[in-house]
Amino acid sequence: MSARLLTLVELAAILPARGRLLGLDLGTKTIGLALTDVERRLSSGLETIRRVKFSQDVEALLGVAAKFDIQAFVIGLPLNMDGTEGPRVQATRAFVRNLGPLTDIPCAFWDERLSTAAVERDLIANDVSRRKRSQVIDQMAAAYILQGALDRLKRITTDVAGREPS
Repeated sequence: MSARLLTLVELAAILPARGRLLGLDLGTKTIGLALTDVERRLSSGLETIRRVKFSQDVEALLGVAAKFDIQAFVIGLPLNMDGTEGPRVQATRAFVRNLGPLTDIPCAFWDERLSTAAVERDLIANDVSRRKRSQVIDQMAAAYILQGALDRLKRITTDVAGREPS
């Protein structure tokens, strides 16, 4: 077993025509999860895993992956605003590196800059209470990350095939 870390172009080449992807927003205290539909058109927030320790976090993550027959993980990469990598990126890369030997599910990173801020603004604009926002912010950020990757995957598939994916 060994998960491969792929670019979105590489991921697009190996994905079956149908199947769900799982988006991850890795935080220090939580992991926000988002799920696509089987046609991979839309993402939606799924749940938030409270982080305990790596082995328990991965057990919960792989349980969700098995339940929904996940084809790939899309993991938010928290780059600095200038594109450089800081400690959070290093922690995210370490998580994926440690996850690799435990699953065959491929992984791809997606730039998550400003995802939480964008989701927070949207929730505030929709008059979601502070308490409710704190309960859903991580999974909504994961959905935002995953939707960005889905949109890019669709463009890759369209560019390669020269037509809209069916």
